[in-house]
This record gives sequence, structure tokens and C-alpha cells, in this order.
Amino acid sequence: MKKILLIEDNNEIRENTAEILSLANYQVAEADNGRTGVDLARKEHPDLIICDIMMPQLDGYGVLHLLSKDPATAGIPFIFLTAKSEKEDFRKGMNLGADDYLTKPFDDVELLDAIEMRLKKNEILKADFKKSAEGLDQFLQEARGYEEMEKLISDNHKLTNLKKKQNLFMEGNRPNALFFLNKGKVKAYKSNEEGREYITTLYKDGDFIGYLDLLEETPYRESAMAMEDSEVYVIPKEDFFTLLYRNRDVASKFIKILSDNLSDREERLLKLAYNSVRKRVAEALLLVEKQYQWEEGGQKQITISREDLASIVGASKETVIRTLADFKDEKLIDTQGSRITILQMQKLANMRN
Repeated sequence: MKKILLIEDNNEIRENTAEILSLANYQVAEADNGRTGVDLARKEHPDLIICDIMMPQLDGYGVLHLLSKDPATAGIPFIFLTAKSEKEDFRKGMNLGADDYLTKPFDDVELLDAIEMRLKKNEILKADFKKSAEGLDQFLQEARGYEEMEKLISDNHKLTNLKKKQNLFMEGNRPNALFFLNKGKVKAYKSNEEGREYITTLYKDGDFIGYLDLLEETPYRESAMAMEDSEVYVIPKEDFFTLLYRNRDVASKFIKILSDNLSDREERLLKLAYNSVRKRVAEALLLVEKQYQWEEGGQKQITISREDLASIVGASKETVIRTLADFKDEKLIDTQGSRITILQMQKLANMRN
């Protein structure tokens, strides 16, 4: 049973509306003012919120503002109830992220239709999408189903094939698209004045690439290169901003999809600054294993060049080779060319600094 939070200071309207919702088999939580409504939303996590605008203590705009700043409640569909019909009020609410308006007085059918539509669309965007071109297409099609976005998201999305060592973009270039790695391996890297590389991120199937610079509208701060033959899905810049700014539900889902690897990247940069070479090599092996490993005979294996591994560690190729030799002598790993078999995962994870 879906739960709806009803925030309304007028007792008669609140009771009548709650009765309609109960008869339609919704579970109803009631609040007679905005502050109580915010507390209930955070406690109950309803499937949808219906909120009056003009209320004492905290009005509906304030309720929406507070809930939209809280990650736990930001994605809940929000419908305003208002006796006002001026365009300014509608515009203010929609700018804050409201999903719909109902103008008092409203009839039962109008209320239930609005609720059903918002719940249905929210369920669609809460669904998980496969991290593939097909899954991305499905997400874009669902996003395009929103009335205000139907004509704004283009069909101009194409798969581009990259050869091994071919750059997707270069540091200093201006971004004009978002990239989705459908198949393959891509590294993001920075180069110093001596031409030495440091790999900042490893991308795998299903990862988005280049969105931070696109979002900030600044030149790329790093370069991206295919580590093997790869397929990249190109999403035009205009579609990227449409997905972010045109609809709160779509934006919430899209941001969640985009931000999967941000925390891992920030943590790894901190470790680079403070950890020993041995520990950094161990963590680099675990990072590559997490992104690109496969199992053979019950053992986890990875394939990466010593140059790329050194770029992840932030040390010279020679230093990394010596450290790998030490790990092999200690029976932590085995090596055969560029293939590395991890024998002692836990010991690598618990490597002393």
C-alpha cells in the first residue's frame, strides 16, 4: 500500500482529502502545519507528498525547500494544493522542484489522477537500468516520456568505436558531449611538464565519462584514452543539461547514475598523498581487480601494462616492477607478462603503510 503524506492546515479540507485517499486504498499520514509535515516526511518516508502552500509557521514553499535539500526526501514526488492560480505562484513552485499543482477546489478524480500519474512516473525512474547502451536508451526513452522533456531530448545519440590508445578527449579541450562507455576500458590521466602520466580514473563498461567538466563548462582537466578497443555512446551537451535541469525526478535518477564513482576517486587521491609505494601498489592492484578482473580456475586475474599500473600508483615504472617482484616472492601475486594473478587478496588489502 502506497503511503501519502498530506500537509494541510485547514481541518475540513485535510479530513475530506484524507478520506478520499483512504477510500482509494492509500495509507495516509496527516500534518496540520509545515514544520510537522517536514518531520513526518523525514520519519515516514512517504511515496508522495501533498502540501498546501499558505500555512502558518512554515509555508509549502519552505517545506519543499527543506525536503529537497535532504537526500533522503529529495526524490519524493511533491504536489502543491493552492487556492491561488496566479502564474507567479505556479512558476515559483516549479522552480523549487514541485511536480504538480492542484487548485482548490478540486474533485476526487482530478486528485487521484494526479497522484496515480506521479507515482507511476516515479516508479519508472526508480527502476534500475542495465549499464549498457540498451539500458541507457531505456532510461532516455523513459525521461523523454515526461511531457516537458518529450521534444527536448534528441535522438542524436551514437556509438563511437575507439581503437586502443586512441584519445576520447584531451586535456584543455572544450567539452561538448557526455560519454558513456558501453564496452571496453578507458583511462583518464593527467600529464606533468615532463610528460609523465598519472591515471586519475579507470572506467569500465557502464561508466559515464567527462561530466564534471561538462557540468562546470570548463576545459577538460585531464585526458581520456582507450586502453583497448572500446565502444563509447555519445550524448550531446544539450541533452545532458536537459536531463539535469528540466525535471526533478529525472535529475535525481540521473545524478545518482552519474555519481557512482566520485567517492572512490576522492578517497584514492588522498591515499596517493599519504601511503607508501608498497601500499599504493597493493591498492592499485585491488582497484584494477575491482574494475576489470575475471576469474580463471578460482583465482582472480587482471591484465594491465606496467606503464599504466605505474601511472595509477604515481611512481616510476621501475619502482612498480620491483614492488611487483617483491609481492611475487612473498606469494601475494603471480605474474605472466601483463597478466597478474592475485593469490592473497586479503593480505594486499591489509598491507601495512
